[in-house]
Amino acid sequence: MESRKEQFTIETSLPRERMDVFLKGRYPEQSRAALQRLIAEGHVEVNGEKIRSTRQPRAGDVVSICWPEPKPAEAQPEDMGLDVLYEDSSLLVINKEPGVCVHPAAGHERHTIVNALLHHCEGELSGIGGVARPGIVHRLDKDTSGALIAAKNDPTHRSLARQFKERTTGKIYLALLCGAGIAASGKIEAPIERDSVNRKRMSVSRDGRRGREALTTWRILARGEHAALAEVRIHTGRTHQVRVHFKHIGYPLVGDSLYGKRQNAQLKEKARYAVGRQMLHAWKLSFTHPASDKPLDFTAPPPEDFTLAAQKLTGWTPGS
Repeated sequence: MESRKEQFTIETSLPRERMDVFLKGRYPEQSRAALQRLIAEGHVEVNGEKIRSTRQPRAGDVVSICWPEPKPAEAQPEDMGLDVLYEDSSLLVINKEPGVCVHPAAGHERHTIVNALLHHCEGELSGIGGVARPGIVHRLDKDTSGALIAAKNDPTHRSLARQFKERTTGKIYLALLCGAGIAASGKIEAPIERDSVNRKRMSVSRDGRRGREALTTWRILARGEHAALAEVRIHTGRTHQVRVHFKHIGYPLVGDSLYGKRQNAQLKEKARYAVGRQMLHAWKLSFTHPASDKPLDFTAPPPEDFTLAAQKLTGWTPGS
């Protein structure tokens, strides 16, 4: 069986934590049992020596992991139904519903957008993403809804990927924010990196030099007593960018338990209203069609839970 090797240096000592727990935080897609087995089989070394799961992470330790690389399971077609905004022989644009993963992963092998695309397109999808991610050019978080593109062939995939990389696509979100005091418009320019403590999270770089550059702009569409609805344009495409940036300036997303737990608890107490996911919707998407070179613009209507929350907290309704 082939394997791949990975190496990193621990930045912060964690005297109250075990190595298996630390690795679980860094690799949340892995089960703790799988990581313990990896350590027990000698596939994890620290400073060139095999370790036990109970070893404490120490600053400066060099961790080497040899990951067994089994052949990924091929996703199976599923008739899930897709809200298709546009489709031709090269690509399709869908309005993704919240609560659905884009591609299969550990614990989410079925009922993903990939499974639905394989059924809808009868296998005619770009193979660049491999068997686990056919057709997928970009992604949205599981609980984020909205416009998503899938490529049906490799030339289309390459062209779209290039457009995203060169930032020639237009990406506008609707974001419902905790707190009504935010400015009517503004800009957040702050690099984003993976959080050094909780590997499930991203964070703004502390010293401003690490991380990857990220730029977000916004304008407020509606305000209530305790929340505001923002039209958000992302000029870069970093993981969790909108969620991290608005947490950074003190206005995390309504329903975001990962980045705004305290503010959402306050909102629930004051407004007597709570939601079950982050209120983020990929509202508008524009790009150039790879085959026709024609500019395309799409608007994805927000789902019912988003519309109800926006109306309840800010008075906004679609079209207002």
